[in-house]
Formats: sequence, structure tokens, C-alpha cells
Amino acid sequence: MTRGSIPLPSPHTATRGQIFSWALFDFANTAFYVLILTVGYPLYFKEIVAGGSRQGDLLWGSAFSISMALVALFSPILGAVADHGAGKKRFLAIFTALCILTTACLFFVHTGMIIIGMMLLILANIGFEAGLVFYDAFLPEITTERSYGRVSGYGFALGYAGSLVTLAVAYPLYVNGFGEGNLFNVRFSFLLAAAFFLIFSLPLFFFLPDKQRTTSLKLDFIKIGFRRLKTTYQQFPRYQNIARFLLAYFIYIDGVNTIIIFSSIFARETLNMGIGEIVLFFAAVQTSALIGSLIFGIMADHIGHKRMLSLSLLLWLCIVVLAYFLQDKWLFYIVGMLAGLALGSSQSTSRSLMSDITPQEKKTEFFGFYSFFGKASAILGPFVFGLVSVFLNQRFAILSVGLFLLTGLILLQRVKERTPESSPPIV
Repeated sequence: MTRGSIPLPSPHTATRGQIFSWALFDFANTAFYVLILTVGYPLYFKEIVAGGSRQGDLLWGSAFSISMALVALFSPILGAVADHGAGKKRFLAIFTALCILTTACLFFVHTGMIIIGMMLLILANIGFEAGLVFYDAFLPEITTERSYGRVSGYGFALGYAGSLVTLAVAYPLYVNGFGEGNLFNVRFSFLLAAAFFLIFSLPLFFFLPDKQRTTSLKLDFIKIGFRRLKTTYQQFPRYQNIARFLLAYFIYIDGVNTIIIFSSIFARETLNMGIGEIVLFFAAVQTSALIGSLIFGIMADHIGHKRMLSLSLLLWLCIVVLAYFLQDKWLFYIVGMLAGLALGSSQSTSRSLMSDITPQEKKTEFFGFYSFFGKASAILGPFVFGLVSVFLNQRFAILSVGLFLLTGLILLQRVKERTPESSPPIV
């Protein structure tokens, strides 16, 4: 089936080696996710770059929100362009390179360089998040509908394994904290994240074929992207079930993202955990997340993606309430392991549920909207957390996240999940 001279996507299966190459990209990019977004750079930015200012939470949240706002503006267009045949791998390579280069530049950020530190984070996160538009869109090309949950879970499981490896290598660099004599080691970890991302992302570009190729390099891809975006928007009333899911996803993933990017700062300031303790904490989180993505990904294929996702969101709500009342930092390890299970399940199942309810010929285009809603949602949550933290405290800030999770859970119940033999529901 074709539209003009461009072949439309159709179900494909890849070899085990190709699936592993795809999943290995999750292994690679979690070095950035862990060291730059959750453990190392957030604390370095708050304590060293911003000098421990009370406004640090707001500055960090604002930088993250700005990056997500910018990538949200063009992620649907990127998805539509790739769907037309511009080549997902090409765009994935461009944004991966942007993330790696700007991450490496964080090594040169020192005390007081707030604007530069924020700008580099914004560019790096744009590269990271925009690349995921194209990475996620490979999923329906390498497996069948019956195995979306399983293969998606493999990717996230390898990602969490990558997090554990990254944390193990970075631990000696962080164990002495942010003392004057150890700042070089902390900054060196940013170079480590860039190198890790570069090396382990290469197999995808070497071994995974890009099944969509443009017939001409002279096509006006931006114009095509806007036209496809407009067409998709006009057709949205026909895809009400997808719209219902995206609205729920928009709200609940905001809560999840906010918890992730402020978790190390919360542990450091509210629970007075040392840097070494925080690294060990995240190792526990990633271990349980690996288990969650594997087990719950397989369970989702049996009991249903929607049901599994609902259970994950209920677990997130329990975690938020426990974190609000928590006083003993050692109990925080237990809460962290529960958060890891919820994280592995909610991320993997969201991606597989989106693939499951989307028509095959609209996969890449609607994954652009999936990415858009995920990115746009992260504009509000971190900013709200920062504001509540500045004017009240971090406990009230993390409790406010529960409102996003609860609202998303309620809206998710309106989504219709397909059966393996049925076509994706439209209304």
C-alpha cells in the first residue's frame, strides 16, 4: 500500500540481533538520563553552579521545562516528516549527536555559570528527547502487535541495566561528595555520560535498517511535515480513543517526569542523604525498574496494557503519599524500589499501549503526538514543583505531584483497549 511514491509502514519483524541493537540504544541513553537528569548534574547545578541558592529548584525546573517546551513544539513535525519517508535513523543520529556534544560541554561549567549551565542542559535534553520520537517509532517495525509489551520491556530493561552499569562506574567519582578537591571527578562524570551514550548507540545505526527512505533529497521536508501535521490534526476527531489516551498520558506522565528530575534534590535536601548514598539509592531504583519493565511488560501482554498501566499509577500514588510522610532516609530506599517498579512498568506499558491502539499506517505520525504530549506535559510539573518548593517546602511540592497522577489515572479509564484479533479502536 502506498501514498504517492512513498511506501506506508506495514508490520515487520526483525532478527534477534536487530532487536537487540534497537534495545541497546536504551542501554546507551540512560547514561545521560541518570548522570545528567537525575543524579549528578542536578545536584552539581543546585549546589555548585547556583551556589546552593534557595532559587535553585526553580532554576533547575525552569531549565528542564524550557527544554521540554521547545522539543514539544517540533516533535509532531519531526514525526510527520519521518513518516513521509525522510528517514528516522537520520534524524535520530542528528539529535543523538546534539545530546552527546552538549553533555560533554557540561564538563566546562563552573560556579556561577548559571545561564551557560542552563543553556547546555536545554540543548542536551532537546537532543535526548527529540531523538526518542524516532527511536520509539521503530517499535512497530521490528515486532508484531502481540509482542509490543514484551519488546518494549526489553528496551527499558536494557536501559535500566545501563543505568546500573553507569552508576557503578560513576560511584567512585561521587563518593567524596562535592568538596573542592572532588569537583573535577564530578565534572568528569559528564564526559563519561557522553562517551557511554556514543559508544553503545552505534549498533543501532550500523545494524538496524531504516525501512522508510525518501525518493528525493530535494523534498521540502519542513513543508511536508507541517502539511502532514495539519492533516493529522484534522483527522483527530476520527481517532477519539487515541485522543483520550494522549490526554491521560499528558497528565500522568507529567507527575512521573517531575518525580524523576527532582528525586535526587529531594533526597539531598529533605532527607539529608550524602552523594554516595544517593548513588546507591538510584542503583536500587534502577534494579527494581529493570525487574518491573521485564515482568510487567510480559504481564501486560497477558492481562492487558491498560490494566497494567492503571496498577502502575496506583503504585505511584502510594509512593507520593509515603514520600510526604517519610522521615527515615533508610526507608526511602524501600520507597525508591517501589518507585523503580512503577517506573519500569509505567514507561514500558505506556509505549506499548500507544502502539497497540494506533492504526499501522499512522504509527510514526501519531508517535510524534505521543512524544509531543509527553514533552509538553513536562513543562508544567517541574515548574509547579519548583514554585511550591520555594514558597512552602519539598514535601508539599512532591505531594502536589499526586494530583497529576490521580487525574491521569481517572482519565485513563475512558480508553478502549483492543483485543489481539481486533483492529485498533477509533472511537
